[in-house]
Amino acid sequence: MWSLQKLLLILYPALSCVTSAAGVIHVFGYEGRDVQVSCSYDQGYEDYEKYLCKNDCGDSDVLITTSERNKTKYSIYDDKRTRICTTTISDLHSKDVGKYWCGVTRTGKDIYTEVKLETRKDSCCADVIKLQGYEEGSVSISCPYESQYTNNLKYICRGNQPSTCLQQAVITSDNIQKRRFRLTDDKMSRFTVKITSLTLEDSGLYLCGVHRNTGLDVFSAVLLEVREWCCVKSETMSGIVGRPVTLQCPYPPQHQKNRKFLCKGDQRNNCRDMTSQSRFTLHNVSSNSFSVTIAELEAGDAGTYWCGSDSQWSFGNYTKIHLSEVYQQQTSTVETAGLTNSSHVPSKPITDIAPLAPVVSIVSAMLLLLIVTCVLVKVYKRKCYRVRGTDDTGNGSELKAVDTQIYENNDAVVMHSKRNTSKLQSVCYQYDNDYEDQPDYENFTADGEIYCNQVYNNIDRI
Repeated sequence: MWSLQKLLLILYPALSCVTSAAGVIHVFGYEGRDVQVSCSYDQGYEDYEKYLCKNDCGDSDVLITTSERNKTKYSIYDDKRTRICTTTISDLHSKDVGKYWCGVTRTGKDIYTEVKLETRKDSCCADVIKLQGYEEGSVSISCPYESQYTNNLKYICRGNQPSTCLQQAVITSDNIQKRRFRLTDDKMSRFTVKITSLTLEDSGLYLCGVHRNTGLDVFSAVLLEVREWCCVKSETMSGIVGRPVTLQCPYPPQHQKNRKFLCKGDQRNNCRDMTSQSRFTLHNVSSNSFSVTIAELEAGDAGTYWCGSDSQWSFGNYTKIHLSEVYQQQTSTVETAGLTNSSHVPSKPITDIAPLAPVVSIVSAMLLLLIVTCVLVKVYKRKCYRVRGTDDTGNGSELKAVDTQIYENNDAVVMHSKRNTSKLQSVCYQYDNDYEDQPDYENFTADGEIYCNQVYNNIDRI
């Protein structure tokens, strides 16, 4: 009997090693990542050896002790101030799943705390929500959560690794505005992250995370695709001031019940709604098209317009219209057979006529020069005709009187006239031959020769 009691006393410490001194600690980790197992101990055991073991915690099950510090994939640290001993297990695999023990070595029975380790793949999630956005636009990512996590930290990150999501979060509920990201929480069942000024680089997988104090965080996945504006319909139109003009706007059939709009501005994401103005009237033409009529077009109406049926500027669901030229209105009146008809025609720019001005000036100058030349020739011919020595009566009395006066007053003039006779005679004879082939003018007298020379001499002096 004594021997049996002695045997039980010997076996008792070995059996008690699998008994937990505290509640079970649940630890979760991601495969390929590290996990920390932290166990607290009571005051007074700060200088005692601590260790981590697995299964039944036999000698072969001890993984690491505080006297070793580092061992292959395990490391241990004892914070004596907080009395928490933490063991880090690196590069988790599925075979690492199971029961562990945090132990404190002491004389007699050691102190143990049970730990249960679970692992998960470092990826998420089975269900992925797909979302589309467009360059320079905005998009809102909706992240649902259970009501029990109303006051928990929420965040969103890029990528597909839950293990590092919180550390790499682009925004959290502690800082609701960060550059192009803004987080709002309805404090009921979901939080929303809005991304503005989208770029093609924003495409990719996003994880919505809810942080839990124990266990792994809760995640949902969203796949965002940002498209470029490659398929915009573009048109160019012109109108006449004072007259109406109609803009045609097609839209997808599924947008039949959507609000249609027309706005004006150089950029679609910063344009002014025009349908509220009285001169702009919107008409539903068919199930896939509407039109906007601008009454009494004004010069200030020229510019770029955008029309569509989707306020989110969905891909390819809008039309760009450039009202490029607006002409002033003119009225022209045409009278035919006692009837007056009025018609409106566009005015032409003054610059169309301006290039003709130099040509008109040249033609006018040439015409004036021609008129002056004709007058001089006619005057010259008239003088040569008078040299022939006949008056209106045909008796030649005027020529003789002049001849007598010349011979009487100045012999030198006569001599000078004779020396220069040939030049003026040639001109006078040329005129006779061209215009008046008369027998009476064939015998040119000396008196006539003197008169002709005197005229020539006077012209030469002038």
